[in-house]
Amino acid sequence: METWRLVATALFAVGGLVMVLVAMAQVRDRKHSRRSQVVQAGLIGLVVVVVVTAAIALFLPSVVAWALVAATAMAVLFLTMVD
Repeated sequence: METWRLVATALFAVGGLVMVLVAMAQVRDRKHSRRSQVVQAGLIGLVVVVVVTAAIALFLPSVVAWALVAATAMAVLFLTMVD
């Protein structure tokens, strides 16, 4: 496997996990949300991250892979810096 593919996969996986945690926190902060809704949001987010991470690792072209990594990094920065 190419080095760029390994690096892009690792960066997306880390960013994706942070995004899952942020999504779970946002669901938790909503009024009248139940624990099952938080768990459901986490599971859906994890499935999406795993599928996209596998796609980056296996067959996506470099331009698409790095665009996904960049978009994830921008989303993480935006969501964690917003007050």
